[in-house]
Amino acid sequence: MIIGIDDTDSKTAGMCTTYLGALVVERISALVQSTVPYLLRLNPNVRFKTRGNAAVAFDVVLDKREMEKVKQICCNLIEEFAVLSDPNTHPGIVFLTKEQAAGIRSRLEDFSFRAVRDFITIAEAKNFLRDCHIAHVGYKNGRGLIGALAAAGLVFNSLPDHTYELITYRKPENWGRKRFLVEKSVWAADSLSYPHTWDTVDYHNCRIVCSPHGPDPVLFGIRGDDVNAIEHASKIIQSEPIEKRLLYITNQGTDMHITDSSVAEAMDGRSYKIKGMVTEPPYAISGGHVIFTIKDPTGRIDCAAFEPTKNFRWLIKQLETGDIVTVYGSVKNNTVNIEKINIGQLSPRVTIRNPVCCACGKRMKSAGRGQGYRCKKCKTTSSIPEEIETLPQLAPGLYETPPVARRHLAKPLIRCNDWTLVHPSR
Repeated sequence: MIIGIDDTDSKTAGMCTTYLGALVVERISALVQSTVPYLLRLNPNVRFKTRGNAAVAFDVVLDKREMEKVKQICCNLIEEFAVLSDPNTHPGIVFLTKEQAAGIRSRLEDFSFRAVRDFITIAEAKNFLRDCHIAHVGYKNGRGLIGALAAAGLVFNSLPDHTYELITYRKPENWGRKRFLVEKSVWAADSLSYPHTWDTVDYHNCRIVCSPHGPDPVLFGIRGDDVNAIEHASKIIQSEPIEKRLLYITNQGTDMHITDSSVAEAMDGRSYKIKGMVTEPPYAISGGHVIFTIKDPTGRIDCAAFEPTKNFRWLIKQLETGDIVTVYGSVKNNTVNIEKINIGQLSPRVTIRNPVCCACGKRMKSAGRGQGYRCKKCKTTSSIPEEIETLPQLAPGLYETPPVARRHLAKPLIRCNDWTLVHPSR
């Protein structure tokens, strides 16, 4: 059986759906032969999401006689720990047998991928569950059924790409208090496990990024593609007492949310890969954000490196009119929030300088706005500046935002194989 759960946490009151997942694994361990936990990140642009828009799912092997007991345990845990008092928390849980899933495989896969890349209504999820006779429980308006069913479907159809995250949880008496981690131990853990782990720290911005700041139960999470390296890193970190820990298989760091698009086809609330030509040099706006526009045969769209991307904005400022780039990111208000950028063909860079006097060889001075140039010594004049072609400060290739600004689903460039055209942030 596959169990999917979503929407048990709260933006203000804490909790965490992954923590509920850890409780499920703990409580049903005596009734199942095996439990494989999955952490699925859904569309990061959904308005009702909490920070990571995570759903969890479990692939369990159990005796059919224990099925109802397992269902009841899961529902009891939701009712005990989900923040049902929050008006925006609407938990959902689904129970899907492998036999059921096999009969609706393609429809289930389509639903799951759309939940990562698009928007699905509560009514559509409920109709799906009813039509396919899938056991489920929706609390309040049942919005969590969308993520719960999507997570269960992705588990059954196998993730096209996956990584891992080991999440540690705080003791309940410490929830809401400032987290305690020995910073030196976190940096040591990263240095001994990178690049098999990533997004533990941000070297350029001198920040620890593996530990959240909200009231949720998570102490820290180590992400990577090597289970042994993840485990090793977690044991190096010195911290406040840990209540429990759980290793999840996840679609984090896979770019699963990204689809190819033209400018005209791009819609708000989805994430795309769009190729175009820069139409004018980037410029900064209030707040430290850097904006530029690209065009393709179908239209134009603004692209933004927002202030939280920090040093990534310097890279964007080096772009010039005529550069061919491919931007990766979500679209909102006809603007791409850049997660990565592939810099392709670079247009010639030209530096404008005052011309040289043909008599004495020294550079002329400006004669005034719109009046050309003049050599004070020789009295020679010129209206034409000197244009010198210079090498771009950029190299072609793929660049990414730093870990401090990276989305859970964004694929780190250290996971890319072609190092000749890839420029990881570290």
